[in-house]
Amino acid sequence: MDLDQLTLTQAAADLRAGKVTSTALTTEALTRAKAGADLNAFVTLDEAGALKAATAFDATGDKDKPLGGVPVAIKDNIEVAGLPCSAGTPALQGYVPKADAPVVAKLRAAGAIIIGKTSMHELAFGISGYNTAFKTGAEFGVRNAYDRSLIAGGSSSGTGAAIGARIVAGGLGTDTGGSVRVPGALNGCASLRPTVGRYPQTGIAPISHTRDTAGPMATTMADVELLDRVIAGRDAIQPADLKQVRIGVVRSMLTNLDTDTEAAFQAAVVQIKAQGITVVEIEMPQLAELNGQVSFPVALYEAYDDMVAYLSHTGTGISIEALVKDIASPDVKGTYEGLVIPRKLPGPGDTLLDARPIYDAAIKTARPALQALYGRTFADNRLDAIAFPTTPRVAIPSNPDSSSLENFGLFIQNTDPGSNAGIPGIQIPIALGATSKLPVGLELDGPAGSDERLLAIGMALDGVFGRLPAPR
Repeated sequence: MDLDQLTLTQAAADLRAGKVTSTALTTEALTRAKAGADLNAFVTLDEAGALKAATAFDATGDKDKPLGGVPVAIKDNIEVAGLPCSAGTPALQGYVPKADAPVVAKLRAAGAIIIGKTSMHELAFGISGYNTAFKTGAEFGVRNAYDRSLIAGGSSSGTGAAIGARIVAGGLGTDTGGSVRVPGALNGCASLRPTVGRYPQTGIAPISHTRDTAGPMATTMADVELLDRVIAGRDAIQPADLKQVRIGVVRSMLTNLDTDTEAAFQAAVVQIKAQGITVVEIEMPQLAELNGQVSFPVALYEAYDDMVAYLSHTGTGISIEALVKDIASPDVKGTYEGLVIPRKLPGPGDTLLDARPIYDAAIKTARPALQALYGRTFADNRLDAIAFPTTPRVAIPSNPDSSSLENFGLFIQNTDPGSNAGIPGIQIPIALGATSKLPVGLELDGPAGSDERLLAIGMALDGVFGRLPAPR
């Protein structure tokens, strides 16, 4: 069995057919995780628990379960019973939940074997994964599966790196403004940011109840469909007929691209047109303006109350002030101390403004206007989706500077607007950059509630782009 090419779907089929045991697959995943300690992909490896579950599955497990015996990884802000759930921050590293988050319970009920918890940008507040609180390698920061000197993206950094490095074929992340799609793009894996509300959010350390969602990450779109099928509790879907698909490209989302990303995206457009997809150029006036009125006001205002409620749920007795005092990463500490705790937002110059009225305007006026803009754009142009490069650049060097506000804004420039509108988006690996030899991703955002249609299109595109070569 070629584990570099193994998918969740193939692993489940091979386990059903008796071609491989869960113990063998789980042992190999754990071996690869330990050998790849320099990735900083895992905060916790549950070797004993995973092997016990795999042995039990081999002995008496239900081979017809959709994920029966298949190893997966879970981001460390999603609760797994009996394993620490740190959310990437020191104050919570001793918090061990007694129950699985509902999204994890669904995977476990489907037969999945959880090998461990993956590292992340601290408190999910960043795109680099450069977290100075935890490391298993020599240097800080979750490292890119294709080049250890570069970022893995964030905030679901460890899950993306673990999948890209072929440690596991799938797992869970969370996404507030790009956090399953950015690491998916930079590590060459597929992911879904579902429509907000599609998955239960209980048992997940939050940023913003308006924007947060868990999201599946995996080797292929077919595997993402499998994970979504299990979590959403629906029937299997078939790949779309690409000749019936209509996609829009917004010129304003093609800015700040490096040469590898631009070339790969333009080549992908040519490829999908050759499959019969109709591609139309569209305009979305006011997209950046409306998104700016929603993005930080909502996340930074809701972060306070949502975290207070979550800390109460943990039963740890940790206050938000104690949590913030122990934050290790300077970028995240600055955000919490300067904006979240005092409930302020940046104003003109160096001024700080009271966040409440700006938040109220975002929720009551700007966000509905952003959602209406997307609704009109999809309806008026009869679009299944809007296509764009997931990130404008390939992975950049991993160091404290990778967490700068400038890089944060750059890497979420395309993923953030759909997040704020609450609509679904899929990330598809399309190529290794011609010069960099690093993964480049294509995102498709669809209308609210069109998750299954997007997944069907993504599954069909698996056959167009194929899988990226494994890291050397």
